[in-house]
Amino acid sequence: MAAGCLEDPSLERHFKGHRDAVTSVDFSLNKKQLASGSMDSCLMIWSMKPQMRAYRFVGHKDAVMCVQFSPSGHLVASGSRDKTVRLWIPSVKGESTVFKAHTATVRSVHFSSDGQSLVTASDDKTVKVWMVHRQKFLFSLSQHINWVRCARFSPDGRLIVSASDDKTVKLWDKTSRECIHSFCEHGGFVNHVDFHPSGTCIAAAGTDNTVKVWDVRMNRLLQHYQVHSAVVNSLSFHPSGNYLVTASNDSTLKILDLLEGRLLYTLHGHQGPATCVAFSRTGDFFASGGSDEQVMVWKTNFDAADYGDVLKTQKSSTGVEETHRAVQSEMDCGVHLKKTKTQDSDRNHVQQEEDTSLANTLEHIMGQLDVLTQTVSILEQRLTLTEDKLKECLENQQKIIQNKTT
Repeated sequence: MAAGCLEDPSLERHFKGHRDAVTSVDFSLNKKQLASGSMDSCLMIWSMKPQMRAYRFVGHKDAVMCVQFSPSGHLVASGSRDKTVRLWIPSVKGESTVFKAHTATVRSVHFSSDGQSLVTASDDKTVKVWMVHRQKFLFSLSQHINWVRCARFSPDGRLIVSASDDKTVKLWDKTSRECIHSFCEHGGFVNHVDFHPSGTCIAAAGTDNTVKVWDVRMNRLLQHYQVHSAVVNSLSFHPSGNYLVTASNDSTLKILDLLEGRLLYTLHGHQGPATCVAFSRTGDFFASGGSDEQVMVWKTNFDAADYGDVLKTQKSSTGVEETHRAVQSEMDCGVHLKKTKTQDSDRNHVQQEEDTSLANTLEHIMGQLDVLTQTVSILEQRLTLTEDKLKECLENQQKIIQNKTT
């Protein structure tokens, strides 16, 4: 155990309800809910409150490959082997709108940080970007020459990163829609990719059992981990940017200390392959799913005081840039980041209260927008159905009149 750590991560609880391998997990913003997708074609919404029942959402006609909450938590997107994407309202009714997104399995869905756009990746070798409102298709990125397993927006929404079975990770400019770099150092298919919270690096997991971290400004390899003994299926950055959790077919989860460039913990919980893993948005929990049909929730515990400080610093007005710059320079140099305590706590406290109030207001507004978007979308679909029926009636009437006249 590293110096200054509190305690090891601990298994908090596990959820049973899926009838086949779990493919994807994601926490809502407020940690009250956890979404999971499975090969059983269902999406489950689990309540983090004890004794609260789970919701099983049925709609997809085939395996659900990916799930993600919108930033405000009022929508859940899912992609499936049935080639569609669904947007669900995570409530008792479980209403959803469906749209034909690709010509093959949809492997990945990801909301932009403002919740306005959705990026999807598919076995049809393309990455597609959609407007969440009306599920309007915007554009396709199509330079991969094999299945695309994963696509993610950068935190600022200006870049998109994608991972493919063509053994490359591609970086795209969202505005120009051009591929600005291809990382080709993987020895196998690339299963998963994500942006560091600072937006300056990406991490990719591969079938060659490795995890690689690249700098997207210099386009160079920063770190290379060979800690798993089998295919790495999924990874997730801790919100502080200091840690990475990975899930592998070797049935373990591993936590990497990015600042020291070493393995911190190996966690055993799943029987058989660990298929997916994700930190909560505050980093105090992470969830994992496996071929054993189980969803597990872990309490992070380690280094809690330190990452609490990091998150506080990031919330203060000047802290974000400084923290990210510090983290990045440490990653570049491979030097251990000295833990610094926040000074002038009164000013920070006032600043945090203001930030929290603003964040809550914005979250509320985003939530209302999400609900409105969803409502409009459902109404549009109903209107279309009504129009179709009316058209059918008029055509039938026309035929009857013609028959009578003849």
